[in-house]
Amino acid sequence: MTEPTFAALVSRWYTENARDLPWRAPGVSPWAVLVSEVMLQQTPVARVLPAYEAWLARWPVPAALAEASPAEAIRMWGRLGYPRRAVRLWECAVAIVERHGGEVPDRLEQLLALPGVGTYTARAVAAFAYGQRHPVVDTNVRRVVCRAVAGQPDAGPATRPADLVATEALLPEDPAAAALASAAFMELGAVVCTARSPLCHRCPVETICAWRASGQEAPAGPTRRPQRYAGTDRQVRGLLLGVLREATGPVPRQRLDAVWTDDVQRARALDGLVRDGLVEPVDADSYRLVGDGPSRPAVPLPALPG
Repeated sequence: MTEPTFAALVSRWYTENARDLPWRAPGVSPWAVLVSEVMLQQTPVARVLPAYEAWLARWPVPAALAEASPAEAIRMWGRLGYPRRAVRLWECAVAIVERHGGEVPDRLEQLLALPGVGTYTARAVAAFAYGQRHPVVDTNVRRVVCRAVAGQPDAGPATRPADLVATEALLPEDPAAAALASAAFMELGAVVCTARSPLCHRCPVETICAWRASGQEAPAGPTRRPQRYAGTDRQVRGLLLGVLREATGPVPRQRLDAVWTDDVQRARALDGLVRDGLVEPVDADSYRLVGDGPSRPAVPLPALPG
């Protein structure tokens, strides 16, 4: 009898142990999958869940969001973090309506052409929404493949072309089975093959894991140094955006000046919000969220990674 493949073992484990998450529910729409993938970038599942459900309750299809303003998207995003993603989703919704009749496209090249959609997100939507065979590689998947196949404790901080090749080699030829395996690899890395405290005794591929066989220890520290938040421009941007998000009209600069005492840092943070397409000046002395008025941003924003 032929031994089960790596993908078969992990897929079987996933079928029995996967977390019950709303974007994995049967019949979930491609738009819901796209929203989840954008929200999950650099954000834990626990924080995403309430924001995801509220977002889709308000904008269940791309056309609904496209009819809103980018300012409404930023407000709805709340404190989920990295608010540029809210504007990218709004831009994405507008493009889906204009180019694809309101339906999220199923071809990889069309997904990649959407505003703010990068290599990871496009492949994730193609696989998880449309059941296609694509290597979907995030940090968790890279770690699983690096350990189980290459025998190394850590895959490094950034995705390389070689990671896509190595992951694709593990996928079954059948598209539906490959999509299931992609989700399974990701889940295994998220809950079992974790960065610093892997639960090898619960791993479905422990007996064939090259890293486990090597006897190497897991890294003692994080592969990336945690980013400091207190006192950074990110904190100041968040404070400024909080005031603008809660306002119902233009906010005088004097009110924004009150959120942070360092004039230079505050000005730099505000300029950054304007450059990132989140905030726009109304006149020389007041600001508002972008599109929170008669005009909307005319210049497309650069794509986010992923």
